[in-house]
This record gives sequence, structure tokens and C-alpha cells, in this order.
Amino acid sequence: MLTLTHVGGPTVLVELDGWRILTDPTFDPPGRRYGFGWGTSSVKVAGPAVAVEDVGAVDVILLSHDHHADNLDDLGRSFLRTVPTVVTTRAGARRIGAQDARGLAAGEATTLTAPGRPALTVTATPCRHGPPLSRPVAGPVVGFALTVAGRPGTPRWMTGDTVLHRPLRRLAAGLDVDVALFHLGRVRFRLTGPARYSMDSHDAVELLRLLEPRVAVPVHYEGWSHFSEPQDELHAHLDALALSLRSRVAWLEPGTPARMDADQ
Repeated sequence: MLTLTHVGGPTVLVELDGWRILTDPTFDPPGRRYGFGWGTSSVKVAGPAVAVEDVGAVDVILLSHDHHADNLDDLGRSFLRTVPTVVTTRAGARRIGAQDARGLAAGEATTLTAPGRPALTVTATPCRHGPPLSRPVAGPVVGFALTVAGRPGTPRWMTGDTVLHRPLRRLAAGLDVDVALFHLGRVRFRLTGPARYSMDSHDAVELLRLLEPRVAVPVHYEGWSHFSEPQDELHAHLDALALSLRSRVAWLEPGTPARMDADQ
């Protein structure tokens, strides 16, 4: 069984075969400007659809990166301390200092076990959070593929904050994905002009064609001033796809749990 609840931005509560998994926790209220380094910044313009105290117990946090507030804000960072396991980048695992912080580079995996639940394997997938040669500025980021023991070949995938680059295209062409979370929004900053730091709707279409998931869920395209692709443009582009692709796209109502089982 798979249920997704979009809290806002990149934050999604994933309930999968008894596991409660939270991606990139962000729970701060709107209105504040956050620095992103090298003179860049962004204002949070929308709050979470689910308050941090209403999330409930979480087994593991999948943290694509810890150094940008739109993926880990202050309340999200406090929430890390309440969760048994955090899977993130190698650098992030060193910085956050959680009791069980597991740092992965792209291609590496870790397996979680718990009584009464199938083993859950988390594999880090490649991200490039900006144009070529931007890693020293943007820092390391990973996505995550989830595989449940006994059901190989039907992973769930979170792209993480990334542009569509060669390693991601190569991965998508060979990955058998059931449900995928696409991080979109076309992040730009005035200081760096036309440089993009995340995918937009055009990239989403290309990735959808390469990946051919059963369901693709757009997330992380709203709530911050550094998203340069208007939401209506994103919706219009994806809604204009041929039915064979358009039917694969699922828009989540923030705060409302959505069943994603194949028979739904």
C-alpha cells in the first residue's frame, strides 16, 4: 500500500507497506527570507499544509540535502531529532549529527529493517543542482529510489533537486519506476541570471517519456520566490500532453492523503 500526503514544497509523507517516510522536511511559516549562499536568497511565500505537530511518528527522513532552507528549514531541522533514521548525502550526515544519519553518494544503498515490516532499501540517485560546474556553489544533492523486499522492480523514486543532465537521463531510461516524485519549479536567482537550478515542465515531459512511470507526481514547484516557472504554466504544459502521458501525472491536494496503489 502506498499513500502520499503533500505537506508543501518538497515535503511529502510517504506511507509505504507500514513504513512512514518523510521527504525533505520543511515546516516554517511563510514570510521570511533565507540565504542560499554566494549572495542568493529566497522568500518562503506559503506555509505547510500539515503542521509539524500533526505529522505523527516518522520512521525515516529522506533528506536530499541539508544546506538549503527550502529542503530543510528550522522546524524541519528540529524535527530530525525526533526521527530514528535520516538518510542524506555524506556531507549532510556529518553536519546534522543525528543518532542514525546515513550518508550516501549516488549509487550507494542502505537497508532499513523493523519488526513486522518488509525490509526497505534506499538507493541514492544522481542529482546536479544547477548548471555544469555548479557543484562547488550548489553543494552535493541526491535523490532516492525505494525498493520494498519481495517487490523488486517496482521502486518509488524521488528525483531530488536537480536539472535534467546526462546521468539522470541514463538512470531514467533504465529504471523501472512505479511512482515518482518530480522536483520542478525552475529555480533561478537574479544574481545568476538565466542559470537554472531545478527542472521545469519541459524537463518533466522529457523525463516522463524516458522513465514511463505508472504515476508521476509534481512537487517542489511552489511556496518560494525563487521558483521562476508560474504554476499555471506548469499545469498547462503537463495538461496539454497526449493522454498516454497526461494520464500518468497526478496532482496532489496539499494536506490530503492520496492512495497511489495500482488498483486505485
